[in-house]
Amino acid sequence: MKNILSIIILLAFCFAGGYPLHAEMVTGSGCSVSNVGYLAELAKEYERRSGTKLFVKGGGSLIGIDDLRTGKVDFAASCRGRIKDDPESIKFVPVAWDALVFMVHKANPVENISQEQIKEIYRGEIMNWNQLQGENGMITVFMSKSHKGLSGVEFSLRELALQGKEPAVTNNTVLLASTGIVEQMVEKTKGGFAASGFSSARRRDVKMLKINGVEPTKGNIIAMKYPFKRPLYILLPENPKKETKKFVDYILSAEGQKFISSLGAISLLDIK
Repeated sequence: MKNILSIIILLAFCFAGGYPLHAEMVTGSGCSVSNVGYLAELAKEYERRSGTKLFVKGGGSLIGIDDLRTGKVDFAASCRGRIKDDPESIKFVPVAWDALVFMVHKANPVENISQEQIKEIYRGEIMNWNQLQGENGMITVFMSKSHKGLSGVEFSLRELALQGKEPAVTNNTVLLASTGIVEQMVEKTKGGFAASGFSSARRRDVKMLKINGVEPTKGNIIAMKYPFKRPLYILLPENPKKETKKFVDYILSAEGQKFISSLGAISLLDIK
């Protein structure tokens, strides 16, 4: 009876973090942009090639960093680089490229926005679509926001588009837990507007706005015509286990990079 109870307790502990129990499994969490954009499919491809079981989930860069810090996962994904509050023991490995994009509902007639208009939206100065030659109606600004620090998209928004300034929270701002949820809300909300990453937004049923007339396409990002380019990272603990290291080695290999590019995301090899 005591042995059975011990097994039940062990199983409960293993499943507490939401991860399947498997002796050879490599687990990861973090950046929703990375997970949707390339990581989930890359993990399946590596599993097919190597036989190593992988389990990855999104949740946001901060969730990934916290999961890695507390030992819940073997690696994490992030769409921002290291900041001062991140543990020094975590290694940030660039594995792909991305760009900050701005999304609206598919039915929204607005096609283009200027960099100055982006700033005005996030300062609360533009709050109606008719100020952007759109239909009369409130702009609902969706933002991912964490109480623990800066999310990947939030960090990129400040640094790349708002010149280091924090976006205003107004009556038309809706704060959400992750970029994945933000993207889903823009899909459903006719007046919705949000920042996200190119890698995942291109796979959603949304419209990505042109910036100063330049469309956010893979070709334009590679050619440096579209602004707001940014790297995507895999994060490792100080002493990653052997199977985790092999997975990251595969990601950085020519085969792994070609697979990332084949998905429509931007590999390190695409921008030399």
